[in-house]
Parts: sequence; structure tokens; C-alpha cells
Amino acid sequence: MNQSLSSQSTAQLSARLKGRLIKPGDNDYDEARAIFLGGFDCRPALIARPGDASDVAQVVLVARESGVALAVRSGGHSGAGHSTVDGGIVLDLRDLKTLDIDPIGRTAWAETGLSAAEYTAAAGRHGLATGFGDTGSVGIGGITLSGGIGYLVRKHGLTIDNVLAAEVVTADGAVLHVDASAHPELFWAIRGGGGNFGVVTRFCYQLQPVDGVLGGMLLLPATEGVIAGVMEIADAAPEELSLIVNVMPAPPLPFVPASVHGQLVMMILLCYAGDADAGARATAPLRALAKPIADLVRPMRYPEIYPPDDPSYHPKAIGKTLFIDRVDRGTASTILDHLHQSDASVRVAQIRALGGAAARVSNDETAFAHRGQRMLVNVASFYDGPEDRPRRAAWVKTFAAALDQGRPGAYVGFLGDEGEAGVRAAYPGATRDRLAAVKVRYDPANLFQRNQNIPPAVVGTT
Repeated sequence: MNQSLSSQSTAQLSARLKGRLIKPGDNDYDEARAIFLGGFDCRPALIARPGDASDVAQVVLVARESGVALAVRSGGHSGAGHSTVDGGIVLDLRDLKTLDIDPIGRTAWAETGLSAAEYTAAAGRHGLATGFGDTGSVGIGGITLSGGIGYLVRKHGLTIDNVLAAEVVTADGAVLHVDASAHPELFWAIRGGGGNFGVVTRFCYQLQPVDGVLGGMLLLPATEGVIAGVMEIADAAPEELSLIVNVMPAPPLPFVPASVHGQLVMMILLCYAGDADAGARATAPLRALAKPIADLVRPMRYPEIYPPDDPSYHPKAIGKTLFIDRVDRGTASTILDHLHQSDASVRVAQIRALGGAAARVSNDETAFAHRGQRMLVNVASFYDGPEDRPRRAAWVKTFAAALDQGRPGAYVGFLGDEGEAGVRAAYPGATRDRLAAVKVRYDPANLFQRNQNIPPAVVGTT
């Protein structure tokens, strides 16, 4: 065990916690230390599974007093591996799953151990939803703190645009209610500023009326004209329609003809949050671009947008995120060229048109400072192991540089381990300065640094 964490501290924590402590040697230690992405094999000294906010506070205080490294895990999807740590404490929130829905007031208090799929299924029983991302197993805590760009982003904004309040455990062990009136600067910071300021144990969300949608997957051939055409349609589409466009080799799925497996295709994940007939009219131009290889788009209840997750799926992946203004035929040609140049089993250029409701919020209203960006790109590649990783990382870097149109910025939710340059891209100028000032007040010793870190403007003591 980490020498900073005494056996006495561990024993005291064990006696005080209503939840569990998992240590090396316990039967479920290896299962508990795993995170979503493969390629990370950290061995924490202690995994704490709190039962409530007071448990979280106890763990935070032990980490602070001992000086041991602290990682906070909601769903464990951090692309930089921040959900775990070698030799320190992992504060694993997965047992915090209380969800209180007020269908009349259209609000929900949700603990941050819930996944997006769990929350969405429960809210969907009332014909209501909050937009998260495109993967059901993502923890609502991490994606909300990052901003939240998913299937409802154009119609109902980012996830953070639907946050009304939160319960936050700060570095001094205090459990705070945070909203626009109580600790307003902290409330501003947690909406996009990541896990820099404390452990959010609950969020209060605004629920939107989203019952039936037109959604699913549309598979089109990947040519310059089709790629450019799809993104032109996505950019100009009604706000009800959000597309997540993946240009990638066709996977060997049952509905994909064997003759197409491995060929470059456009895997379009779409959601029209409105009337199905109107959705059919809005999506018809996509089918007019080329004969679909597969068409799984249908009217559905919104929770069906998340397919069942495979808990054994732990991909080894590396990515790079950036914003761009357009995808014309030249950009499409660049995408195809670079995808053809790699032999990675999975490689992708993912493109999302932004705008709509997310763009009507000012840059300074939350810590997400990229409201005017037109499109979000994430370039990614799977790798086979440590020896293969440098080659795939170099390809990702070169590909992203070729797509760069001079738009500054990065989405913190897609950042990997890119150091200070990545953090500065995610939090430019005045946003970063304001976050650093909030950090001084609520975490002056930078206890919460296992994240895309904002150091305090002036290091002090609590």
C-alpha cells in the first residue's frame, strides 16, 4: 500500500464508511479497478465505494490529510485514464444511483454513479429526457462536468445547459448545495470545468419532453461527394435533428453485407427529437445522396437510442479532438486519404454538427467556451498494445493536423493526455483565468488534480 496511506487511516475510513473499501488481494479488486478503456493497468492502493455524500467527504479528507493521489470515477470513460491511479485512492461513485424524478415539475435529482442509459430509461418512462452523449455506459457525472454533447444538443443544448443545481463535496470535506444563488461561481465552474473543484455527488437536471423520436443508424458509402453532402445537410438541418457521423471501415455487423466489411463507409447515428413524419422529411435528403448500405432508422422511444452495452468491451484507443468550420469535398478527400493510409482495425473520423440551442448560450454563461463552433471532430484509432501505440498516435496527430482549419479550441470531454496545451485549448483566456480563481477558493492545494487540471491561480491553504 502507498506509504502515505497509513493502516490507521485505512482502518478509520473502513469504520466510518457506510459503503465499501476494496484493497489489493480482495476477490473483486481486479474487476473494481478496471475502467472502460483498455491500455490502463493501474493498481490503486484503495478503492472506496461510498454509500452517500458523507462517505465521499470522509474519503476526500483522508486523501487530503495523507497526501495520497485521488482519482474520482463516475463511469470510468476518461480518455486520459483519469478514472484510476497507481498507488492512490480511487473514489468510485458507481453505487450512488438514487434518482428522484418530478414528472410534473420536469426535474430530476440524480446521483452521479448512474449511467446515461440508466437515467434515460427511468426518465423515459415519463416521456422525458436529459441529453447526455452517444454511449449509454458513460457516467452522468463525468459527461456533465465536461459539457455533454449528444443526441439532443441542437434541440435542447449541452447537458450543462439543463443543470439546475448540484451537491458538491469540496476539498475541505464540506457538502455544498450549489446553484445560481448559492456558490454561483462554483456553479458556473462545474458546468464544463471538469472535476477540478470537488466531487459532484448529485445533479439536479431540467427534464425535456422527449418521448418518441426518429432515430438509429444509417450506413452510406463513403465518397467525397457523400461525406460533404451529409455534413452540409447536418449543418443546415432543423434543430430537432442531430447527427453523429463516423467515417470508418465497415464493421462485421450482422446487418452489413459481407462484401462491404472493411470498406470505408459513413456510419451515421441520428436522432430527430420530434414528430416522426417531420423527421422522415428531414432525413430524406441523406438517402438521396446514395443508396444506403443499411438503414436502421425508425420511430422509437428515446431510451432505445442507447443499445445494450457489452461490459467486457475495453477498447485500446487514442484520439485527438478539434473544431472545424466546414466539410467540403477537399476536407472529405483528406479524411478518406488518411483513413486509407492506416491499417488499424478500427480508425475513424467522427464529425458532429453543433449550433442550435447550444449556440444560443453565451460563452461566459458556463465554463464551456466554444458556443460559436460549427463542427466538432474526433479522430481516433485503436491500437493493439504498447508497441503499437506510438505508430497509431503519430497517425492520429498527423490526421488531426491535416484537418485543422485554424479554429482554436478543444472539447474537454474528448481530450486525452495532452498536457497543458490541451487544457489551454479547452479553456481559453478569460475562461481559464476565471476557473483558476474558483480553484483558489474551493481547492487551493489542488487536491483534485487527476483531471484536465486547472491549477489554482495562487496556491494557499484551506
